[in-house]
Amino acid sequence: MQRCGWVNQDPLYIEYHDREWGVPVYDDRLLFEYLNLEGAQAGLSWYTILKKRENYRKAFDQFDPAKIILYDDRKVEELLQNEGIVRNKLKIRAVISNAHAYFKVVEEFGSFRDYIWSFVDGKPIRNHFRELREVPASTEISDRMSKDLKKRGFSFVGTTICYAYMQAVGMVNDHVVSCWCYDRK
Repeated sequence: MQRCGWVNQDPLYIEYHDREWGVPVYDDRLLFEYLNLEGAQAGLSWYTILKKRENYRKAFDQFDPAKIILYDDRKVEELLQNEGIVRNKLKIRAVISNAHAYFKVVEEFGSFRDYIWSFVDGKPIRNHFRELREVPASTEISDRMSKDLKKRGFSFVGTTICYAYMQAVGMVNDHVVSCWCYDRK
């Protein structure tokens, strides 16, 4: 079975590639989770974060923004002691500030889904890359998304993070054409 060249042999990574990456996500909580996990990846590999994802979910109350906005300095210190996540104070605080920004977006747009999917007019972009080296690290859309998220108070949302996010949540289909997932419906 042919897969994208970035997938290693770990069953966890194969499962992620085959069942999640590039599949459109419309659930607000899950979109929020992915945004924060992509931010946690900054300077690291996605594989590192994927291996810690269940720990992140436990540590951050399943990425429930309503719970996260209540986090205080004591909770931040507790998270900094959690060996199951990346213990970076800026990244931890970013999740909290992102939860606050999330609610402002929901208030303005009705849902996070409506806001985030508006960058691609509500439907996935289907690319036709033959080789991994053709896949960009960012695009004009991810530039625009990054700028707008930052303006709204989100952190760890640079253009490269935004493009990786768009790939992960299926806003773009960047499976190479030879990958069995390319034509998945």
